[in-house]
Amino acid sequence: MGNIRVMLCCGAGMSSGFMAQRARKAAKKYGLDIAIDARSESQVNQYIGSIDLLMLGPHYSSQLPHYEKICEGQRCAVCVIPQDIYGALDGEALLRIIMEKLQIKEKQV
Repeated sequence: MGNIRVMLCCGAGMSSGFMAQRARKAAKKYGLDIAIDARSESQVNQYIGSIDLLMLGPHYSSQLPHYEKICEGQRCAVCVIPQDIYGALDGEALLRIIMEKLQIKEKQV
């Protein structure tokens, strides 16, 4: 699988920081080599070339087309984190989405 890099994006990177922490814990639990970091939306362009998946906070769902355009031509996929997963800070559910979006089938979460 190799090291997978995921960026969670919200306004200032604060609320997504808690989500990233829970998802990292879940990845470690299942022995997955996935780096999950939270960043501010102002940092997307800086990191877009080095990540595999950009996950937007639910409050950015209306901006998905904008971020899809940014990801065009990059090796980066983009999606919106469902509100129920984000609100519950469900790291395992987020990890399942990451694995689905990146078509990782090595382990069951």
